[in-house]
Amino acid sequence: MFTGLIAAIGTVREVAPADGGLDLVIDSPWRRLSDGESVAVDGACLTVRSSRGGRLAVHVVATSLERTAFGAYAPGRRVNLERALRAADRLGGHLVQGHVDGIGTVEAVRMQGDARLLDIATPAAVAEVSIPLGSVTVDGVSLTVNAVPRAGAIQVSLIPFTLQHTTLGERRPGDRVHLEGDAIGKYVRHFTAAHLIAPRTG
Repeated sequence: MFTGLIAAIGTVREVAPADGGLDLVIDSPWRRLSDGESVAVDGACLTVRSSRGGRLAVHVVATSLERTAFGAYAPGRRVNLERALRAADRLGGHLVQGHVDGIGTVEAVRMQGDARLLDIATPAAVAEVSIPLGSVTVDGVSLTVNAVPRAGAIQVSLIPFTLQHTTLGERRPGDRVHLEGDAIGKYVRHFTAAHLIAPRTG
């Protein structure tokens, strides 16, 4: 479990296909990660296979490759990193599972005062649980849905602190991002789906 508050920005150093998945080696500022520890990399919960001198190795399994953009990552790419939440930690963001629900595409980027607005096309799994002022995770960052500009899209607002301490300030139209819908919204959708009556036609 995570909070969506990014603790560090890492840099991908090695990318290699392995065992039907993908091995990533990432430079981070952390020197004391434990083997087997969970780390969110751009919002995806991955297991640390080894960590030596600030360089951590993780493996992305085939099923995770299908719902993330890791397959397009290359050495030099910067990534958002967060260690798993401890029971005594402050929950400053929202409850983030590290389960990427799908890939979104940045449609528009513009400034409004000191904030940067991103319009993001979203897959149905995320759009269906996204409401104005609700929570969403974009590349591992806990954000508030600023607006729903159209069906199948959300808008988020990035404050200066977020722009300085995450990679979201680097996102441009056409870029793909990892999205995780609000966990509470997903449970509500699941438990109410059986009771929804389809509208009559004709």
